[in-house]
Amino acid sequence: MGLRAQPTLLGLDVADLRDLLGPGTPAFRARQLYDALYKRNVADLEETTALPKELRDRLRSEMPHGRLTVDQRFNSADGTVRYLLKLPADGRSVETVLMPQEQRHTICISSQVGCPVDCRFCLTAQMGLERSLSAGEIVGQVLHVCREHGLDPRAAHCNIVMMGMGEPLLNLPNVLKATRILCDDNGVGFSQRRITVSTSGIVPKIAELGAADIRPKLAISLNASHEEQRRELMPITKKYHLADLMEACRAYPLRPWEFLMFEYVMMRGVNDADADARRVVSLLGNLKAKVNIIALNPGPGIPYETPDPERVDSFQKIVMRSMPCYIRRPRGLDIYAACGQLKKMQTPGLVSLKE
Repeated sequence: MGLRAQPTLLGLDVADLRDLLGPGTPAFRARQLYDALYKRNVADLEETTALPKELRDRLRSEMPHGRLTVDQRFNSADGTVRYLLKLPADGRSVETVLMPQEQRHTICISSQVGCPVDCRFCLTAQMGLERSLSAGEIVGQVLHVCREHGLDPRAAHCNIVMMGMGEPLLNLPNVLKATRILCDDNGVGFSQRRITVSTSGIVPKIAELGAADIRPKLAISLNASHEEQRRELMPITKKYHLADLMEACRAYPLRPWEFLMFEYVMMRGVNDADADARRVVSLLGNLKAKVNIIALNPGPGIPYETPDPERVDSFQKIVMRSMPCYIRRPRGLDIYAACGQLKKMQTPGLVSLKE
């Protein structure tokens, strides 16, 4: 669990690259290298002919590029693509999902291999935590998907959600550094408005995220309408109580265009009653908030069931009287790519393509 990824070119910013190249190399070379890695998204420095061959050879011998490679790829009937991407540092793999739609594409990326937060309804929780990802491994997932699918990060219809494996706020320095590179106009080029990070509610880190100059939008995985219920579903509530989480949300410095997003995974007979919906409204009533409802996505070993569609609709109608509330339709259920299903599953019947 304490293992760290080895340094790679991916994850270095311009200042890091200047330090790497040293005072004997003209400063503009660092900017050229940064442009090649992120804006032009080259998979091999041999494609960067603007850099002298001697410098490319030196970089190859001193530090690996850090490119992620495909361990396995699974294609869903609905167009979703789930990747197991191999990390060059140690051969571990991590989940990354592309959800293409007519009007937009969403890339769901991971911040850790596995997850230390033991949410009872999530397959990733069953893995435990193997290690956190470096900034380069986080950025590398986005670069791989954009390269494979010809996506333009500067297009308004391309979004990133850090809702894959892991608890992002327990890897916050690397998440923030990755975000700075992803949002740099001279880097990958995403807008801060199009990147969302989801947390189970690590209260002290919420304030730290809010203090960052460049940061994703914040989504809170709520999933319960009162303390006892949330403690059963999300044992982390024993450490970070629901009241403290709500206080952190009230203190969070929203930008003028920003809402807090609350995610609510509904489970049959557990947290799906109309009374739960009314309590959610009461909890969030004084916040500038939106709610995303997710009917539980099933998986082996998960002791809960998916609620009936009528129950989900009733819950949504109650919440919508007070704040925006949406139902997130599942994508990639047939390949274990939906929310809460990421566990490096390799089951018979899936369409798997090796690189």
